Amino acid sequence: MATTEMLINGNNIPTCDHLNVPHDEASKTCFAGQKQGGWTTFPFVTVTLMGLTIAAAGWNANLTVYLIERFNIKNIEAAQISNVVNGSSNFFPIAGAIIADSFLGNFIVVSASSFISLLGLVLLTLTASLQSLRPQLCNKGLLETCETPSQFQFAILYSAITLVALGMGGTRFTIASMGADQFEKAKDQGTFFNWYFFTLYVASAIGIIAIVYVENNVGWGLGFGLCLAINAAGLAVFILGKRYYRHIKPRGSPFTNLARVVVATIWKKKIPSVSSESKDYYYGNISTETKMAVQGPTSSFRFLNRAALKNEPQDGPPSESWSLCTVQQVEDLKRLIRIFPLWSTGIFLSTPIGIQSSLMILQALSMDRHLGPHLNIPAGTFLVFMLMSTAISLSVMNSFLFPICQKLARRPLSPLQRIGIGHVLNIAGMALSALIESRRLNKVRSHTLTHQPNSIVPMSAFWLVPPLAVVGVGEAFHFPGQVALYYQEFPVLLRSTATAMISLLVAAGFYLSTALINLIQRVTGWLPNNINEGRIDNVFWLLVVIGCANFAYYITCSMLYKYKNVPNPGQKSVAINRSSS
Repeated sequence: MATTEMLINGNNIPTCDHLNVPHDEASKTCFAGQKQGGWTTFPFVTVTLMGLTIAAAGWNANLTVYLIERFNIKNIEAAQISNVVNGSSNFFPIAGAIIADSFLGNFIVVSASSFISLLGLVLLTLTASLQSLRPQLCNKGLLETCETPSQFQFAILYSAITLVALGMGGTRFTIASMGADQFEKAKDQGTFFNWYFFTLYVASAIGIIAIVYVENNVGWGLGFGLCLAINAAGLAVFILGKRYYRHIKPRGSPFTNLARVVVATIWKKKIPSVSSESKDYYYGNISTETKMAVQGPTSSFRFLNRAALKNEPQDGPPSESWSLCTVQQVEDLKRLIRIFPLWSTGIFLSTPIGIQSSLMILQALSMDRHLGPHLNIPAGTFLVFMLMSTAISLSVMNSFLFPICQKLARRPLSPLQRIGIGHVLNIAGMALSALIESRRLNKVRSHTLTHQPNSIVPMSAFWLVPPLAVVGVGEAFHFPGQVALYYQEFPVLLRSTATAMISLLVAAGFYLSTALINLIQRVTGWLPNNINEGRIDNVFWLLVVIGCANFAYYITCSMLYKYKNVPNPGQKSVAINRSSS
């Protein structure tokens, strides 16, 4: 485990009670004043997460509508831009995690990213407040006369979106790793992750309901201004908690060690066979007792064991180099190789969610969104039903479902089982979306509204809620399951990167959804700008077919995967060595 630092009176004093580092008088002194980490930090981390998430949801959920109504961008193009933005904001966490793990640490990355999103929200608020930064509004009766934004207006808009997406990406999962680092016990870390996701979804729901309502019914400038203020408040709370946090000190890029294994393996490729004798391998600076207990690297991916093989005479003790690695470094790379197929199944799990989220807004814009005689629900707000479904499901599962399953089966649901249930519910949600879109199109045809792009179909938009709710329940199973799996199965030095892997999946899913929509537009006539002339139901059926094929791939990968750190009763380890990390 990495060395930590405590910040007392501005001085860095190493701690030791919770880590395997030598005890000294300086480390004892730090505990005399106060102890960092633990549940004391939970309010600061949670309030920060809530503030940043509300701000992010407030602008992101309604971005498609903002582009259509204030920048005169066509429907499908606006949905595509929104998908790219979502993909980017979910891609940036992996970069932030690597920087945090390797160089700067979580605290600096979260602080800097929050400030970057603050700058982006300033620009976004200006685009909504200053007429010179956006084109004239469209005349809905004369769509062909809509004014196109100038290059300067596009530059300001895209600069704002880039900054807020970069800032949101740098905080979303890095703060999850930082929160988990405050705890030593796996049980406490698991509890934190449950609360993390619950807070994430509830805060997103608040942003989508409250902020989006202000944007649509009061003013875009005020709505974005609220996002700006809430983001600033979240950053302030996070900085206030600095002296209570357990600060994990980065120990250089762990990817260098992984690259060293690859280079060393290639360097020794001419070695005819790999030894099965423990004494022939290099273990680094570990105790004699540990070395006696270790029997060698694992048997899987045997060719990589060459990297740790001491095949040349040594005048003195061997040392790590680009031609000699430790057994632990070899095993770390093997872990990543083993889990990659499972990780890849999540890409096509996220793709349908990205497509459903963007097309649902276009569907809602064409449907009756009234709740009672006076209240008209904004189209972007309908995403809240997915988020609330996830938040409620998480609460129910943690309080009732998981304890019942553990009592009946005498063991908890494994991460792989949770992810598998999520796959099934995701497919069910897409099938339900297809059926509801078929009903909407029947209404369009029966009222001869096919060629009227701005007409409202006499069908309640609340028909969109059931499929969103089903997909939300699926998210409650597969997202926390994936985060827990990666956090526990990844090498210790890649813990922040592990929690960001789920974000990278979402990013890949949104990028792939953009590419898939482009392909569908070129090959079929299912997605014209006037969705009343299209066949969005066929798009959803295509996603059902893709989901079924991906689920079969997932089942295959999960059957072949063997846990390393997650308890799995009844499974025997085939490893020759269970190296500690």
